[in-house]
Amino acid sequence: MTESEKPAAGATAQTESAPAGSGSHSHASAGSADSVAGPGNAAGAASAGASAAGSPGTAPSPLEALARAQAEAIEFRDLYLRAKADTENIRRRGQDDVAKAHKFAVEGFAESLLPVRDSLEMTLANAVASPESLKEGVDATLRLLVSAFERAHVTELNPVGQKFDPNRHQAISMVPVASTNPPVASNHVVAVLQKGYLINDRVLRPAMVTVAQG
Repeated sequence: MTESEKPAAGATAQTESAPAGSGSHSHASAGSADSVAGPGNAAGAASAGASAAGSPGTAPSPLEALARAQAEAIEFRDLYLRAKADTENIRRRGQDDVAKAHKFAVEGFAESLLPVRDSLEMTLANAVASPESLKEGVDATLRLLVSAFERAHVTELNPVGQKFDPNRHQAISMVPVASTNPPVASNHVVAVLQKGYLINDRVLRPAMVTVAQG
């Protein structure tokens, strides 16, 4: 080989080596791009995972909170109106019961007096009755009246010989102890001029009495 051919051969060698180097550079660039893209993708995935993990505990939006509060307010208002209506119904029923109790308070007692009237009318209707039969009729009527009083818890006060009680007795007159027969202690009832009556232990009418004094 002559001296003039050596440079040409070297140029050829350089030319052939250039593509190899270029290819190597291209692979390096691709590898570099992959290395840059890799961290970015990892960060995106991590961000998406964090968003997905944090969504269940996220506070409701103002509109959602307002809608929830309005629904609760409607429910509570409905409960209040129902309770108010129930209370009003109970109050009205109570008033009706009290009014009926006042209006028909003597209904039971009046019903028990009806046989007494019937007995009196039958006695008066018998124009040819003997005195004995009239007395029997009056006694039967009195028994009916006493029975009616008992059902109404009306009891009589007949305090002969008892100590004078100003809460149940009304003194009409006073007599000396020495004049009483049989003997009666001082401040005790000698005689009953008119019987008194109690209704459920409450004085309906005090007994009118004469009291021993001295």
